[in-house]
Amino acid sequence: MNYTIHHLASIEDEASLDQLCETLIESVASGGSISFMYPVSKETALAFWTKIAASVERGERILLVARDEQGEIVGTVQSVLDQPENQPHRADIAKMMVHPRARRHGIAEALMREIERLTFTAGKTLMVLDTETDQAASFLYAKLGWQIAGHIPDYALKPHGGLCSTTYMYKRADIAS
Repeated sequence: MNYTIHHLASIEDEASLDQLCETLIESVASGGSISFMYPVSKETALAFWTKIAASVERGERILLVARDEQGEIVGTVQSVLDQPENQPHRADIAKMMVHPRARRHGIAEALMREIERLTFTAGKTLMVLDTETDQAASFLYAKLGWQIAGHIPDYALKPHGGLCSTTYMYKRADIAS
């Protein structure tokens, strides 16, 4: 599958909003632990992406998307730049997801490499994220040089029920790949 990574300064068109909603809904349906429970309604997904769009337009976060050959969004990740006043050097990486039909093509890795680059270019020197322990994403982050800060057992519910452990990870600018 061929794809391209795009930095969105806004989510202006309805097609992109619909594709972001579908990616969220299908990611959760396939077990993605990204703060939502299965099933995610279109209304819930739309409310989430509308809130994210406003934050992106205010410059509080970086939003990347991966588009396939037809121009459809098949993956996304965010960097939350807006942090408390005692943490101006830090950003949170959030909601990295790839549509199930587009997985295993390097999209997640490409999204992560670009969000790291843009976050450090924005002047941040420390990135943090949390991810479900011992799942594909946690292995990807480790491969990309992210360091484990710790694990919290029974941190969140899995989208289809049951508790899961969360791993907190970080990456500093001086160790970026």
